[in-house]
Amino acid sequence: MRVHPEQLVPGCIITEQVLGRTRHPIIDENTVINEKHIHVLKHFQIPAVEVSNKLVSGSPFIPQHVNEQPIDTKPQNQRKHTTSFEALYLDAVASYKKMFTKWQGGSPVDIYQIRKIMTPLLEHLKNISLDLFLLHKFSSKRDYFYHHGIAISLLSAHLAKKIGYEKDWMQVGIAAILADCGMARVSENWLVKETKLTVEEYNEIKKHPTLSYRMIEDIPSVTKEMKLAVLQHHERIDGSGYPLGTQDEKIHPFAKIIAVSDTYHAMTSERIYRTRQSPFKVMEEMLRVKYQKYDYSILQKFIDTLMYYTIGTRVLLSNGKEAYIIFVDQNAPTRPTVRLMDNDEIVNLDEKRSIFIENIINN
Repeated sequence: MRVHPEQLVPGCIITEQVLGRTRHPIIDENTVINEKHIHVLKHFQIPAVEVSNKLVSGSPFIPQHVNEQPIDTKPQNQRKHTTSFEALYLDAVASYKKMFTKWQGGSPVDIYQIRKIMTPLLEHLKNISLDLFLLHKFSSKRDYFYHHGIAISLLSAHLAKKIGYEKDWMQVGIAAILADCGMARVSENWLVKETKLTVEEYNEIKKHPTLSYRMIEDIPSVTKEMKLAVLQHHERIDGSGYPLGTQDEKIHPFAKIIAVSDTYHAMTSERIYRTRQSPFKVMEEMLRVKYQKYDYSILQKFIDTLMYYTIGTRVLLSNGKEAYIIFVDQNAPTRPTVRLMDNDEIVNLDEKRSIFIENIINN
């Protein structure tokens, strides 16, 4: 029988090979469907599939009626909400740059202005998915710092929502954009320097969480939790962070959320002295120190969310070949199973350790 992907349930059996718009197979015939397969079919906007009238258990499959919504066939980056989000994002970066210049001149933090800039963007989070984790593509070497402030605000707010902060998620996002305001009080040479920072310069930079805290500590509308997040966003679980070397249980959860978002965006962005890294390589590196540096449950939620959005996504592998992600194993989330575009070979990257995902092709 022919059914819409919304009608599928785990245990359904595909009876005809499912092809994508590029005519590459997405799911082979006789595949037993699970939740990830259903998500792939929805991601590729497959209108219908042929399935057996019996589940793999032998029970009859009786599809439930669904009200089909019109499918938007435009690529994701051409849909109206995405274009609107991109415009809001770039405007916010430009506004943040102007605010930061004023802070460098001695002006105080205007929390009303920050909320005015960020609230429309934060309210857009429900309309975007993978694009949120690819904000580094908009960044440039010269303007990285200003993109970074807006990006970690969005990533932190999104992560807070996923963790379960139903009311405070926007506070986390605002705290994230405030986290680096103290950079305006250190030497501005680091903004334009084209080589790696010296030890002395790095020690100067490490003062910025304290300076950021001082710039907002007397603002009544900034909560105590937000102020702690600003002060502690570079602290690490094992006490190796700064400015105070605070350890796990004394680090506020808001700060732990910002720490993950901050590290991810910094490592995936191109810097004056460092090239950008693949989101998958960054995740692997963060997972290697998951118990020493980050709150593991927060990092895992961040990775799970990113991986969920990448099912069905086209990627470039380190060997130069393009592929689609068809399955993500929770035990090895950064090394999914992919289907090569040139010959339909299925490759488990967890078994092929010499190959990794170089880039996500989001167009």
